[in-house]
Amino acid sequence: MIYDVIIIGGGPAGLAAACAASEAGAKQILILERDMELGGILNQCIHNGFGLHYFKEELTGPEYAGRFEEMLARTNVEVRTDTMVTALEPEKRVHSMSTDGYHVDEGRTVILAMGCRERPRGAIGIPGTRPAGILTAGAAQRYINIEGFSVGRRIVILGSGDIGLIMARRLKLTGADVLACVEIMPHSSGLKRNIVQCLDDVDIPLLLSHTVTDIQGKDRVSGVTVAAVDANRRPVPGTEKHFDCDTLLLSVGLIPENELTRAAGIEIDQRTNGPVVYENMETTLPGVFACGNVVQVHDLVDFVTIESQKAGRSAALWQGGEVPAAPTVIEAGEHVTYTVPQRLRSRDEKVEISFRTDQVFGSSRIVVEDAAGNTVAHFARPYMTPGEMEHITLPPKLLAKADGGLLRVRVEETV
Repeated sequence: MIYDVIIIGGGPAGLAAACAASEAGAKQILILERDMELGGILNQCIHNGFGLHYFKEELTGPEYAGRFEEMLARTNVEVRTDTMVTALEPEKRVHSMSTDGYHVDEGRTVILAMGCRERPRGAIGIPGTRPAGILTAGAAQRYINIEGFSVGRRIVILGSGDIGLIMARRLKLTGADVLACVEIMPHSSGLKRNIVQCLDDVDIPLLLSHTVTDIQGKDRVSGVTVAAVDANRRPVPGTEKHFDCDTLLLSVGLIPENELTRAAGIEIDQRTNGPVVYENMETTLPGVFACGNVVQVHDLVDFVTIESQKAGRSAALWQGGEVPAAPTVIEAGEHVTYTVPQRLRSRDEKVEISFRTDQVFGSSRIVVEDAAGNTVAHFARPYMTPGEMEHITLPPKLLAKADGGLLRVRVEETV
């Protein structure tokens, strides 16, 4: 059987994409999920704060996932859990392995919804020994919230991503002593609300422009050395501080799961490490779409849902045929680290562009301009920070003004 839509990943992105594809008319839909159950990372996120934008109420991660599993149960979507996808062919044949054996399924369209993974210690090169007690914040979250294990009693957290911030509070509530959250940048990479609720409200210090320069311990971590860094992120001699601790949690960034994407020959954006997508979330491989954290690392699952619903609808309505030539390129300009989508084929419908800034801004504005530098649109903002994703929407009448096959998004301060 040829499926209308095959979705790789049954986390929040895959669930939303499947429901939207079914609503848009797709009949044969298959979800392939490597874990034993659907929901993905949401299953270990037992804190609240989910759903404020989409459901207009505050939910925990499992509750948010449960809402979509209930929606999914009202469709005819086929689900295979405990199934690892091993390859995606350009012809949209998906290879997978499970306890039932080896499968090759063919789809009219495919949606990539594999999510992201945490950056490990090896990717950041901290000097020191390799004792027990060093783990990522997400691993610690799973150990505590799902497996029921304690990870340590005296803890330092490196990085101020949202998972690290949330785990700082979680560990404090379990009785552990969280000594500090250490961030190499001069600003946090997490949401402002998480800084307030997870650090400030429970008296955990945030050391900005600092990093861990050494790890001590033989069998288990016994301490870490932290130092201030200069503008080039190099440790400043004489600023070292020692913390006696038994655990170091790493919250130093997330990386889209892009191995299947690369192997299929899909173009990767070197800034996001996810696939290049058009405004309908189609990748550069016709009929293959992508959504959620495999495209860009989101700060809110509500935004993952909205983006994934777009991918699901687009996959269900995909007609095939030749790909239109000469798309408009959406370029990241000054103080913008990336944009999603990166390319635009149609100017007949409104387009939402997501991006992040490279520094904290007070009163400022987002400027969209064409290849000649003519302003197509601008949007005022009272405050922007790299930890929070920005969104702008361009209606067709503004897109029609773009000239030269390029739209550039940049940020500038205003007085």
